[in-house]
Amino acid sequence: MNPLLDAEKVDIRRFCGYPAYGAAPTGMQSWRYFQVYGVLEFRLTNLSTSEVVIVRRYLGTLTALEAAVPGASDNLDTDAASMWTRNKNELNDRMRLFDEWRRRLCGFLGVPTGPALSSGTASLIV
Repeated sequence: MNPLLDAEKVDIRRFCGYPAYGAAPTGMQSWRYFQVYGVLEFRLTNLSTSEVVIVRRYLGTLTALEAAVPGASDNLDTDAASMWTRNKNELNDRMRLFDEWRRRLCGFLGVPTGPALSSGTASLIV
């Protein structure tokens, strides 16, 4: 089996909206304190070889989408140039696409989106 590298796990946590937990295995802010963080870590450690392949595809797509977001700022200063008119929603469109793919990764891993990837709706956990 070709396990995920530590850097890949960091990206997965980040893309799924979970905060960094650092190197210390203790503390209330650690993923170990919250059940869902533990589920994510269990899944990342125990993916099958085929699942790792799929997760790496997600990582490739998400890395490219994330890199494209800052590039959208190149056209923020131009509203119209000759026949060309910029998409005024480009930044929002790119962020929505990026966040949708982040949610898909969470869905594939079977974990809810993390606190940094809010769905925009209130949720109640009982």
